[in-house]
Amino acid sequence: MPFVDLQSRLGISLDGWLLLQSGEQPNKRAARCHAFEKEWIECAHGIGQTRAKKECLLEFEDFYECMHRQKTHQRLHAIRQQRDKMMKEGSYTPPTCHSGKPDQTP
Repeated sequence: MPFVDLQSRLGISLDGWLLLQSGEQPNKRAARCHAFEKEWIECAHGIGQTRAKKECLLEFEDFYECMHRQKTHQRLHAIRQQRDKMMKEGSYTPPTCHSGKPDQTP
């Protein structure tokens, strides 16, 4: 711990970019992916970058998925494609509440 904390006195944060989710959040709530980032940092702490890339790969993949939702978007895209295919074949009709028309019931 430094004797004089110059960053906080000047109101700047030079190393805040290191941890995306661990910064101060509105309403003092933890960020969405804070837990995944914390697990990844705890795993990688003290073992070096080269070992951490291999040994903490699962934690990093969980954190990356939480941040970017890439696998989730791919899965939803595949589901939409399957739905559209079934609608063209005539084996699936969407419910009336998904038709985009206003509900006629009182």
